[in-house]
Amino acid sequence: MRSEVEHRGGDRQESSIGGLSGLLSSVISAGRDILARRRQNSLEAPSSDLLAKSKQLIHHRGEASGLALAYEVVADYQALDDANRLLFFESLADDFSADSDAVLAAADGYKRNPTEANLSALSRAAEAPRIKLFRRMNMAPDATPVLVKMRGAMIQALDDLPQLKAVETDLKHQFISWFNRGFLELRVIDWNTPASILERIIQYESVHAIEGWDDLRARLRGNRMCFAFFHPAMPDDPLVFVEVALTEGVPDAIGPLIDKSKESDVGNTPDTVVFYSISNCHPGLAGVSFGNFLIKQVVEEVGKRYSNMKRYVTLSPIPGFCRWLAAQELGIDLDEMRSMARTDTAKTADARRNDLLAACAQYLLKERRNHLALDPVARFHLGNGASLHAIHWAADLSDKGLEQSAGLMVNYLYDLRSIEENHDSYFDQGEIARSRDVARLLN
Repeated sequence: MRSEVEHRGGDRQESSIGGLSGLLSSVISAGRDILARRRQNSLEAPSSDLLAKSKQLIHHRGEASGLALAYEVVADYQALDDANRLLFFESLADDFSADSDAVLAAADGYKRNPTEANLSALSRAAEAPRIKLFRRMNMAPDATPVLVKMRGAMIQALDDLPQLKAVETDLKHQFISWFNRGFLELRVIDWNTPASILERIIQYESVHAIEGWDDLRARLRGNRMCFAFFHPAMPDDPLVFVEVALTEGVPDAIGPLIDKSKESDVGNTPDTVVFYSISNCHPGLAGVSFGNFLIKQVVEEVGKRYSNMKRYVTLSPIPGFCRWLAAQELGIDLDEMRSMARTDTAKTADARRNDLLAACAQYLLKERRNHLALDPVARFHLGNGASLHAIHWAADLSDKGLEQSAGLMVNYLYDLRSIEENHDSYFDQGEIARSRDVARLLN
């Protein structure tokens, strides 16, 4: 149950939010009246055309009427069907891009006379008008989640409309600023969290599916916790969350951590903090980094609560492993490995199993893209300064785990004494910190 102080704090926050909402509604109402008079006097032509309104919004100067117009643009966009939404995206790419002639003229001016004024002129010319449109749309109430979903739809359409890449990249750069770490709020997710948020946690879990309310309750009780980042513009919608387990020793399988049929680690004396699932909630925020801040802040938060923890590790999937292995000629039969993993509950020694573990070590340590680890989960944790601690056989026997990694899972170790050194070595020298056990697998 929340304390009286927390309750009063919540009341003050709700009162503040309600006051701001009321103020915006009042300004928008006044702005609508101004727009109506202007349109009636033909000073600003009325239009049901979203593109025409978008162009008006870019050049609009009045504050109240501009806010009302932004509200209209956002509402009109939301009303589009799928086909017209794609047409709108194409127009953003074609009609709201930078004027190439203006850019060349400004560049020529700066080349002839490299002053700060000419540099500013070049910067203004190079900025696509759609960037100003996005900023002005974001003035409207609740526009931020609409823009996030807009970029998600663009990303989904990239295969068919590659020209949208520049548009979604412009939105991504706005999001990097709007979702700056300083705006993010860390919250504990527990059984007292509002049901609407808990429903979203179930929906957004992307690593180990949550099978309904009983499953969620099991992940929030005993030695299980969940932490999420929120943003003021999306206060009831998590951006990213991490599920945490306190265990005795380093776990080598996911099953016991997410088994809803038993109490979590009853009778054990926890000494290890395990991050076993990290889920990014919005495709439209892809490429906007939250997880690294989340991990580090959760380490700090859990450390305050449980000062006796000896180590911080993950139990992570290897999503690209089987796809990579299938393209190699290593003589490893993936179907045979999956079948073995399903039945090998004792994890018995086997040369074929060792070959698979060695191939996985090679994949994680040696395979690179742009000098960084090829596997996306490895790239994330190694980039945060973790070390590759262990690779486990028959650790994830779900259909997804068998399909993407033949049942293997990985521990990445977050040693607080070496995180920064590992981070620098990884990015500067391309070196991946690893345990002796993992090094032996590679050799």
